[in-house]
Amino acid sequence: MPTHEVIISNPNKAVLRTDVEFVVRSDGKKFGTLLLSKGNVECRPSGNSVSRHRISWERFATLMEEHPKRKRKS
Repeated sequence: MPTHEVIISNPNKAVLRTDVEFVVRSDGKKFGTLLLSKGNVECRPSGNSVSRHRISWERFATLMEEHPKRKRKS
């Protein structure tokens, strides 16, 4: 299983005028960047500095509810 590292670029407590940017690395190699703003969530895949995959917070919440990670019973 790969080891993941997440780095936050803006440590403010509230998202104001600038997106909060998370750089995600998998086994030391850049996997992509996640950008959080007041209006939406965006994903910028590694090696792609132009195109972003954008989704509203409402749609993101729906997706997370529709596709939860299953837990094993103990």
